[in-house]
Amino acid sequence: MGQAARATGAAGGDALFAVPQITHERRSDGSIVLRSARGLGPVPRSIGVLLERWAAAAPDRVFLAERAASGAWRHLTYEAAGRAANAIGQALLDRGLGPDRPLMILAENGIDHGLMMLGAMHVGVPVVPVSTAYARLSQDYGKLRYIFALVEPGLIYVDEAERYAKALEAVGGSRVEIVASRGNLGATKVTPFAALAELRPTPAVDAAFARVGPDTVAKILFTSGSTGQPKGVINTQGMMCANQESAAAAWTFLSDHPPVIVDWLPWNHTFGGNHNFNMMLRHGGSLYIDEGKPVPALIGRTVANLRDVSPTVYFNVPRGYAALTDHLEKDEVLRDKFFARLDLLFYAAAALPQSLWDRLESLGLKARGYKMPFIASWGLTETAPAVTMVHYAIDRPGNIGVPGPGMAVKLAPVGDKLEIRVKGPNVTPGYFRAPELTAAAFDEEGWLKTGDAVRLAEPDNPAAGLLFDGRTAENFKLSSGTWVNVGTLRTVVIAAGAPVIEDAVITGHDRDEIGLLIFPSLAGLRGLCPDARADAGVDALIAEPAVRRALIDGLARHNARVQGSSMRIARCLLLTEPPSIDANEITDKGYLNQRAVLAKRAALVERLHAEPAGPEVIVVG
Repeated sequence: MGQAARATGAAGGDALFAVPQITHERRSDGSIVLRSARGLGPVPRSIGVLLERWAAAAPDRVFLAERAASGAWRHLTYEAAGRAANAIGQALLDRGLGPDRPLMILAENGIDHGLMMLGAMHVGVPVVPVSTAYARLSQDYGKLRYIFALVEPGLIYVDEAERYAKALEAVGGSRVEIVASRGNLGATKVTPFAALAELRPTPAVDAAFARVGPDTVAKILFTSGSTGQPKGVINTQGMMCANQESAAAAWTFLSDHPPVIVDWLPWNHTFGGNHNFNMMLRHGGSLYIDEGKPVPALIGRTVANLRDVSPTVYFNVPRGYAALTDHLEKDEVLRDKFFARLDLLFYAAAALPQSLWDRLESLGLKARGYKMPFIASWGLTETAPAVTMVHYAIDRPGNIGVPGPGMAVKLAPVGDKLEIRVKGPNVTPGYFRAPELTAAAFDEEGWLKTGDAVRLAEPDNPAAGLLFDGRTAENFKLSSGTWVNVGTLRTVVIAAGAPVIEDAVITGHDRDEIGLLIFPSLAGLRGLCPDARADAGVDALIAEPAVRRALIDGLARHNARVQGSSMRIARCLLLTEPPSIDANEITDKGYLNQRAVLAKRAALVERLHAEPAGPEVIVVG
């Protein structure tokens, strides 16, 4: 692995990272190409190879664990996972599933879900894990219907049959076999999961497994998309395996001891389903499935799980850290349990406010006596996922790292931004049954176009990393011609408007001033209004004088700290209607889609910027 970097302040100076080795080329067209000079080791031909490896090397080690109905942990060892994956592979082969008849999964994270996924990939059956929000939160099932028709699954697995009965009926799911871990669908026959997991494999499974190689389609992952229907991103076995070898070469601490994680991130997304799940397989780690989520009704489950299990690495999105940090600050026992054997904290998928970074750093200092390494990464569903990785000490959020071993990026001028484009063994061959989308995704040199903008952390030192700089399509100009950097401003104003703001959309395109459409935090509103009725809704709480005062004071302090019209907030509007998943306003992980919100709520944008300001508009001044 070569020389290793030491985490600043870490007890005992434990080596965590391989030193970045970055080469760069500045081109005459203004683009910059960055490559990692550190190569990959041998890349396994498939994810199934990793499962077989640990089933033989550490058969009794816990691979997956979940809460049983009794509240106790149900554990699955690597040996048991290997046996069940082979049995399920046999069941899928018996039913004629294969490259053209994939397995569709509509389920929350769980042991049975994981085994169905592994069993399919073991024998070359593509897995199509679909967001459960498309079945539970959607009103018209439009996205689910579109995906079902596009992929034409040979079998659908659900965890709870009754939960998805209406959705399955709406999309015509009764035309294919339904496998469920629990429940039934009335007149529609449901095959119990156990009927698949208890089969005896035949030599056909070994033969199918031997045929699986780097180019075999492992998954079709659907991205939310800013407009229109989701796109089916082809993920091959080679993409996922190369990605894990890259991470292993950069983050050498993963080889020091088997990692243990407590993780809620959904497996229909690349972060949870590829990055975290596959990392446990690569290193023989243990994944404790967290049935909680970073929302008030479910964060208590996450807290309970972290009282039981101390992770060695913790993965989360900024919203998840914000929800958890409130509990860690109030409960010293929970704080010490959480940090007890932690190697580092990791965030990705959205910008992390500096205030949240500072709070977590303070908690780590109290629990361990030194600053806990906190790192980030950047990637896409199309890159399985990690492209850039932080593998050096950083002291503030925003740095998304350098190209990981085996990876290369091109920073291409687009307008006033540098779009990050990607090449490497982890890049998708394209979109499922969408040749036009595939052709449009790559530039003339074969680089994957991402639409994300970055800039060098240090202009003369590419090895210092990249800073995320928003989406190239989100930024806009005020009527004065001044550019507004939406990604940067959004992170700052969410922190400035705490605890009122849960999320916000920046407005002001071709207008004189910047405005905000604010999705308020119900917990924050209740904290500001302790005397409000317990059943008071958002519409009642945002009318409270304390809420307006807190929001105006926070944004006024922000305005006093900044210079220029590109960062000043003139007015805002508190929204009572939550973002809609059917209108693409939000993903099931809770990320806002700026363009979709502005399109759906165009009338509110007009009211926000109207003169004179209406009574519902909060003028910051």
